[in-house]
Amino acid sequence: MTAAAAEQQLHHGEPLLRCAQASREENIATAMMRKSNNPRLVASEGQRMQESWAASPFAIRGLTVSYAGKPVLFSIDFVAPEGAMIAIVGPNGAGKSTLIKAALGIVPRLSGEITAFGRDVHRARPRIAYMPQRASVDWDFPATVLDVVLMGLYREIGPFRFAGRRHRAEARACLERVGMAAFAGRQIGQLSGGQQQRVFLARALAQQADLYIMDEPFAGVDAATERAIIAVLKELNRAGKTLICVHHDLATVAEYFDRLLLINGRKIADGPVATAFTADNLQAAYGGKLATAQIDQLAASAGSG
Repeated sequence: MTAAAAEQQLHHGEPLLRCAQASREENIATAMMRKSNNPRLVASEGQRMQESWAASPFAIRGLTVSYAGKPVLFSIDFVAPEGAMIAIVGPNGAGKSTLIKAALGIVPRLSGEITAFGRDVHRARPRIAYMPQRASVDWDFPATVLDVVLMGLYREIGPFRFAGRRHRAEARACLERVGMAAFAGRQIGQLSGGQQQRVFLARALAQQADLYIMDEPFAGVDAATERAIIAVLKELNRAGKTLICVHHDLATVAEYFDRLLLINGRKIADGPVATAFTADNLQAAYGGKLATAQIDQLAASAGSG
């Protein structure tokens, strides 16, 4: 089986749904001008926003998603700075995973425009590596660890072609980086949860992307695996890569990330961790789900980090 065919089956084809989206930049600038007494100033602001979106490795405008007629995300705007390490944070059911899946076209969206590196996100896919949640993967699929990593090279290998010696060497090098080279011949379903996460990180590394989008990369792993994963992510970030991770552990946000997108169906805040990870923003996102003392302690740790 070719790498491309294996990739489709392993994910039960989370196919990229190409949704035609209308551009909102002109509408934003026009609306702003109507409300302002200084059209030139507002036009300049609109142009600045467009330039910011165009320069961003990942920009979301007006993303709205609904499941069974019920809104899940409403009008999310977000612009990722280049070279940032960003956590998407919010309570359970806030729409964190839905946000990245809808942005990548894995699930349909009602509205919104998504760009990556100034292009429609689908056209920029070769520059994006996506690491899904473990729960979305068919771990019974008969593939070895090396096979899974080779799936990250399918664009390079090409459709209906098989991996060559050079591709296998690249895949083994990626496994070495995550400490899994000794498991190359093991069936993926025979690994522990932490080991499976490492293998999927190796697959993402094989893509040699500029933007890495990861859905809870630390979920269900032991402390040693978490340290190994964050070390690799920090290494990528030092190399100038942009990383966006859905993250659930509020206690490590300030340690692991430099920027934050806080959501709960809508955007609560985004920006540097030191200014966005505040007690007021956490209270707005989590409400009574976190004790006031816990919120204050988390915000204080971010401010001192």
